[in-house]
Amino acid sequence: MAAAAAMRSGSSDGGGGYDKGGMDTGKYVRYTPEQVEALERVYAECPKPSSARRQQLLRECPILSNIEPKQIKVWFQNRRCRDKQRKESSRLQAVNRKLTAMNKLLMEENERLQKQVSQLVHENAYMKQQLQNPSLANDVSCESNVTTPANLRDASNPSGLLSIAEETLTEFLSKATGTAIDWVQMPGMKPGPDSFSIVTVSHGCRGVAARACGLVNLEPTKIVEILKDRPSWFRDCRSLEVFTMLPAGNGGTIEIVYMQMYAPTTLVPARDFWTLRYTTTLEDGSLVVCERSLSGSGVGQSTAVTQQFVRAEMLPSGYLVRQCEGGGSIVHIVDHLDLDAWSVPEVLRPLYESSRVVAQKMTTAALRYIRQIAQETSGEVVYALGRQPAVLRTFSQRLSRGFNDAISGFNDDGWSVMGGDGIEDVIIACNSKKIRNSSNPASAFGAPGGIICAKASMLLQSVPPAVLVRFLREHRSEWADYNFDAYSASALKTSPCSLPGLRPMRFSGSQIIMPLAHTVENEECNILEVVRLEGQALTHDEGVLSRDIHLLQLCTGIDEKSMGSCFQLVFAPIDELFPDDAPLISSGFRVIPLDIKTDGVPSGRTLDLASSLEVGTTAQHASGDGSQDDCNLRSVLTIAFQFPYEIHLQDSVAAMARQYVRSIVSAVQRVSMAISPSRSGLSTGQKIISGFPEAATLVRWICQSYQYHLGVDLVSQADEAGESLLRMFWDHQDAVLCCSFKEKPVFTFGNQMGIDMLETTLIALQDLTLDKIFDEAGRKALHAEIPKLMEQGYAYLPAGVCLSGMGRHVSYEQAVAWKVRGEDSNVHCLAFCFVNWSFL
Repeated sequence: MAAAAAMRSGSSDGGGGYDKGGMDTGKYVRYTPEQVEALERVYAECPKPSSARRQQLLRECPILSNIEPKQIKVWFQNRRCRDKQRKESSRLQAVNRKLTAMNKLLMEENERLQKQVSQLVHENAYMKQQLQNPSLANDVSCESNVTTPANLRDASNPSGLLSIAEETLTEFLSKATGTAIDWVQMPGMKPGPDSFSIVTVSHGCRGVAARACGLVNLEPTKIVEILKDRPSWFRDCRSLEVFTMLPAGNGGTIEIVYMQMYAPTTLVPARDFWTLRYTTTLEDGSLVVCERSLSGSGVGQSTAVTQQFVRAEMLPSGYLVRQCEGGGSIVHIVDHLDLDAWSVPEVLRPLYESSRVVAQKMTTAALRYIRQIAQETSGEVVYALGRQPAVLRTFSQRLSRGFNDAISGFNDDGWSVMGGDGIEDVIIACNSKKIRNSSNPASAFGAPGGIICAKASMLLQSVPPAVLVRFLREHRSEWADYNFDAYSASALKTSPCSLPGLRPMRFSGSQIIMPLAHTVENEECNILEVVRLEGQALTHDEGVLSRDIHLLQLCTGIDEKSMGSCFQLVFAPIDELFPDDAPLISSGFRVIPLDIKTDGVPSGRTLDLASSLEVGTTAQHASGDGSQDDCNLRSVLTIAFQFPYEIHLQDSVAAMARQYVRSIVSAVQRVSMAISPSRSGLSTGQKIISGFPEAATLVRWICQSYQYHLGVDLVSQADEAGESLLRMFWDHQDAVLCCSFKEKPVFTFGNQMGIDMLETTLIALQDLTLDKIFDEAGRKALHAEIPKLMEQGYAYLPAGVCLSGMGRHVSYEQAVAWKVRGEDSNVHCLAFCFVNWSFL
């Protein structure tokens, strides 16, 4: 009995007596409460103490003097085991609750679909009867399902508002859980316990509508509170103001709401809504928030403000939130809108006629946001740099709002359009408000002048949006001017701004990306990060030559499989200390697809400009079955860049901003042509020559010099010329790279394998220097062979390791370097051939 008691007590205190081999040592320890308390204190600090730490514990705690070191070790092992079991049990219970709730949700969806099938069968039978007996076609006894719109009712008195609210509730519930709308599953969404949610879109109804159902680990009241605060989660919502609030039955409320939305691009006006919002509790305890548009223009809005908006209509929409057994809530979200698509140019109407766009921008965005809040509340999300999730979320929202403010340029924010230079390709607007107001970008910096914004929109054909945005993110040096980044960043300093050029700067080509937050929801990738641009001053009389710039950057939808409705790269200069209240002045790019596809962009496409040089069956195979869709893909690109200015420099900054955005547009057009799948019909030589007219001549010199110095041909049929030789050089099995014949050699050209080895592009290749790609051993080997290279014109380098442009290690078995001579016998560059290279 005593032995059994000792075994039970030892097990309960975590001090079982088993050695490493699993054999019973025969020693069991009954720990006193004081001993357990001492061990728990150490466990809280270090769950897995070392042998030295355990010995120290025995020395420092006399209360443990009767315990052997091996028993202390076993106690910590058992304690960790119990902790692990407890966590696993909690995880399994959470999974079980989720599965139970999702099963209930799927059963309700199945019941709704069965009702819809029955209704369709009934309608089909009725239509057959009409066709068989034409006389029934004129029968008017059938009741109409069309309800009287709220804008035809009297909304000027409380009883009229309550009547509208009750009807809105009935119609909303019939959409959320009934068959009032023919819902079809949204392409790309897979319902199930591990899916994001059940997302459906409307088919054949007035306007555009979307519905989402999902499980969220929050209380219903908290969810309703978050969802009613639409500007916090709906990035396109500029403002929401409640003008009137009236009490209703069941402790509910009726509100008259005015909401403004941002314009997605400079080519269309913004939308606004004048709605009634009804919040109530159902008999089963579920919370409901339903909303619909009212007639009239609303009150409290000036004519100057409303002239910048087109009034849109919200059909009965809202949220249904039900408490789940075991915690959490089941949320139903319905958005049903009529966005007046006829008021925009025909090419942009798909943005206003697609239910899928509404699902992605509003419906699933709401569900994603409350799920994110739930994860942050439970501690599931840990962000970098010790930032609180709410702080990083605020930064992300401020970046988006600043960019939206720049695109829309509302008058009541202080924006006014400036005169152009006769060419209307770029819009220049200024914001000269001097009153400090967090919603005004100009005042956030306290600049004596304000903010200049240069913006432009352009249509793109056959350019995958995710590929373009990812290219702009990863290859900033191909479109950005470091001087302009430095000028914008100077607004963060206490010293006054100056125009670019007064302190010439050079971008080193290096950018370091430090992620802060990364979420992937609904196959949409969102990344918040800090980017450090390494720069140097060109004038040596300055005390500090290093001029690094830090940017806070938000990327949306850069995953090539993303099916999002908006792809963005938005950034703002920040101080390197990155305070929580850092002022932000947003600039960037937004790409919005106009042809809504059912499948995502193929994931096999590379980002290099050189990838456009792939030809024939290889390129077609890499692009997959979706290549034909990519060739027909249309999208609208919006560019907006903001610059602070002093009052006496307003015109100069405006002219500078206009030219800078024009240069960015040209760069984007060049990049778009390179990554467009529609260019696959061009031959390799045509593509290289289109970007580098001297390429054919340079390749001929490279091959001739190789044959002259080494006595063998670099490529077979080296006597070929022009495009044929260029293609053979481009497809050569080894990496061939050329660099300038200067004191600090810079790479200038290469073939496909060379571009792949350095993980760069033909254009970005010129930002890499020869010494940067070699490690210490490689540089020593190169320097040792330089005299031989100068004397005999070529040299062999032993096997070694070099670095790609992305910092990855690349091994090669052998390398050969040789001088490249032109027709005039002068040395024009050096060429390197790396044999049998591979990434480590």
